[in-house]
Amino acid sequence: MLEIIEPGPQTTIQDYPGRAGLQWRGLFPAGPVDHLAFRLANVLVGNEPGAAGLEIAMGRFAARARFAGVVAFCGAGSPAVNGAAVPRWEAVEVSPGDVLASTAAGPGFRLYLAVSGGIDVPPVLGSRSLHTMGGIGGLDGRALIRGDLLPVGPARERRLRVPQSLRPVYHHDWEIEVVRGPQADPEFLTAADWREFTSARWRVNLNSDRLGVLLNPHDFGWAREDGGLAGDHPSNVLDASYPLGGVIVNGDVPTILGPDGPSSGGFTVIATVVHAALWKVGQLRPGQDTVRFREVSPEEADSLAAHTEFVLEPAQLERI
Repeated sequence: MLEIIEPGPQTTIQDYPGRAGLQWRGLFPAGPVDHLAFRLANVLVGNEPGAAGLEIAMGRFAARARFAGVVAFCGAGSPAVNGAAVPRWEAVEVSPGDVLASTAAGPGFRLYLAVSGGIDVPPVLGSRSLHTMGGIGGLDGRALIRGDLLPVGPARERRLRVPQSLRPVYHHDWEIEVVRGPQADPEFLTAADWREFTSARWRVNLNSDRLGVLLNPHDFGWAREDGGLAGDHPSNVLDASYPLGGVIVNGDVPTILGPDGPSSGGFTVIATVVHAALWKVGQLRPGQDTVRFREVSPEEADSLAAHTEFVLEPAQLERI
C-alpha cells in the first residue's frame, strides 16, 4: 500500500495511453499529460511503460510507503525520502514506513511517481486513469486526498537510471512542434495569421489544467468574415472531432487540448501538437512559461516520435 499524507494541489492516478479508442463515444483518453516522464519512471522500476502511477501537479506531495520496493520520480520537483533528497530520473529503494515527499521546483510543472508493481486500482473502461472532467477512473473517480490507501501490484523490480544526455530538458520558454490543422490557412486563417502563430511568443494562462492550456488572446485577421451557419465569429465551425493536442481557437483565445479535454466542438483547429512534443505541454507552468510553435512536416513528426521512443528502451538506460 501507498498511504497519501499530503496530495498537493492535484495528484491523480494515471496510466498510458489511457482510454484509447473511446473518442467516438465522446471521451478523451485521460492518461499523463507528460507521457515521456511518466513512461520513463515506470521503465526505471521494472514496470511496463504504461503501468498506473501518480501525476503530481506542481511537484508538491507526500506519501508513506507500506511496502518494500523501488520507486522513481521523473519530471519537475524536488523529491526526498525521509527528508533526504533523492535524484530524479533514477530508481530508488524504499522500505515500509519510508516517507516519500516532494516540493515544487521549476522549470517544469508536473512530477511523476512510479512504484514497482504499479498502482493497482480497478480499471474503468479499460484504464486506471482518472478523467477529471468525467469523474471516472483513478480512485473513486477523483483526485487523491489525505488518508487514501493505494494498493500496489506484484513487483518486477529493476533499478535503472536515465543517462544525463537523454534526460528531457525543461525551460520557461518552450518550442513546441506542430503540424497544420484542418482549419489552418488559407480558408480560415490568413497566411499572415499563420506566420504570426508560428513566430509569436505565447504566454501560458494561469487557468490552464488537464483539460487544456490556454494562451494569451490574439486578434487574428481571419480569411473570412464569420463562421457562416456555424456562428457569427470566424473561429466558429460546425461541430467536429478534436484531436488530442489540437490547438483550437475560441474567439481570440488559442487553447492546446489536454487529455481530459472535450472530444468535439465548434471551434477551429488550426494546428495539432505532434506526439513527440505532447510531453512538453505537460510541463508548461501556468502563469509563467511561454511557448513558440514550430511547424514540422508529417515526416519530421514521425522521426521525432521515433527518437522519443528510443529513450524508453531499457538498453539505452544505465543499471544501478
